Amino acid sequence: MAKAEFDVPELQEYVEVPELVEGTMAHLSPFVAKPDHNTALGFPGELVDDWHDKVLDKLDDLRSRYRSLQVYLDACVKCGACTDKCHYYLSTKDPKNMPVGRQDLLRKVYRRYNTFAGKYFPWLVGAKDLTRETLDEWYSYYHQCSQCRRCSVFCPYGIDTAEISMAAREILDSVGYGQKYCNEIIAKVHDKGNNLGLPGPAILDTLEGLEEDVFDETGVEVKYPLDVKGAEILLVTPSADFFAEPHVDGLIGYGKVFHEAGVSWTLSTTASEAGNFGMFIGSYENMRRVALRIRQAALELGVKRIVFGECGHAWRVAYSFLNTLAGPFDFLDPRYPVPQHICEFTYDLIQQGKLKFDKSANDDMTLTFHDSCNVARATRMGDKPGGQFDIPRAVIKAVCNNYVDMDHETIGEKTFCCGGGGGLLTDDLMEVRVKGALPRMTALQNVIKDEGVTHMAAICAICKSQFTKVLPYYGMDMDQIVSVHQLVSNAIILTGQKTDEDETDADDDA
Repeated sequence: MAKAEFDVPELQEYVEVPELVEGTMAHLSPFVAKPDHNTALGFPGELVDDWHDKVLDKLDDLRSRYRSLQVYLDACVKCGACTDKCHYYLSTKDPKNMPVGRQDLLRKVYRRYNTFAGKYFPWLVGAKDLTRETLDEWYSYYHQCSQCRRCSVFCPYGIDTAEISMAAREILDSVGYGQKYCNEIIAKVHDKGNNLGLPGPAILDTLEGLEEDVFDETGVEVKYPLDVKGAEILLVTPSADFFAEPHVDGLIGYGKVFHEAGVSWTLSTTASEAGNFGMFIGSYENMRRVALRIRQAALELGVKRIVFGECGHAWRVAYSFLNTLAGPFDFLDPRYPVPQHICEFTYDLIQQGKLKFDKSANDDMTLTFHDSCNVARATRMGDKPGGQFDIPRAVIKAVCNNYVDMDHETIGEKTFCCGGGGGLLTDDLMEVRVKGALPRMTALQNVIKDEGVTHMAAICAICKSQFTKVLPYYGMDMDQIVSVHQLVSNAIILTGQKTDEDETDADDDA
């Protein structure tokens, strides 16, 4: 880990609400997108000359199309309920990282040009002219929001800062002022089919390697198929699952579950990415283009079901938007959810008694679970309210003997963000990522100290990547974050699997 060039917060027993310190994060902005990244997404290559008028036109356009945005801009009464709910404010002290402070960056301009009081008495209502300084401030602070929506849980008017953040980023993109990290990734998806730009042969090579590894471990020929026409299930999973730990350990687990369930399944080079960064930049057109790859792959392969792997925002896009973006999916088997989460799939098999586990295989760990924001506050699993909280925990408890929840004020619907969501998972934003992880690190430290927790499981690729990076900043090990299906993989007993006893007998025979 490189030495931090900023002050890392010190962990205390509780996260206290800090006093305001203006401008502590004003210096931080992500790299600006290059022209070819912008144009690939349909945006101007660089900031246009007439950006002032176009920004106001775009704001009017978004208000007319999204009634929710208009309501959010008008409804805030400055009650203060959201002020101490953002992990970035709690860790940076910057008032513009309060949800209401961040909203007001856009709201002040809206009032200046679209309300009677703002036009004639701007000083009375906090209205503000749109200037280049304003635009730069938007770029900085709207890229210090992970769109986790925790503030919206506590807002009595239901104002969703994530929606305002998405709108601001869409406005910035529309005038050629986009973020490099998100736009470069979306361009890769349009070109290669996944966030990492992995070509088909590289994915195939990885999957063949996994088959060899699982066979060496278990003696069972578990297949990790790619582009198999006529398979029953299309698995759409984040591209991080193809190579990085702990993600790939989860992919190994998916394959073992499918194998033991006796279903045919396949991955797709066309849809080799579950993530959809179009949501992070507020561009429904780019979100739709990314989502259509999944429909195209499902039709080409002739599958009957679509299952999503462990990815938080991907599950939100799939659960909340897939049908309207890329549907209808009436060619799929109506007996199953469209789409279905891998945790739902595994949980159903557990309920039916179709999977056997040796829970002691995970006895070297005491687990806790991090609820990922987009799963917790924007989706569901199963047929009961709260399934998105209960099902992942039920899967963990089915494969592990030792499990403890973190402080209930930091999990479930109130879960704290990992600090790297919403398009912030880039090294040029490391300072806000590390500081933003403070509330989650505090809760984790407490269960480590009080309950002997050794590892934290998650079902989000971004959360896993973020924790791998930030855990060492807080004195913890990067391998303390694990995939839920990594735990499943450790414990599952495959039919015909060789046992330790078999290996002992083989050694004796030799």
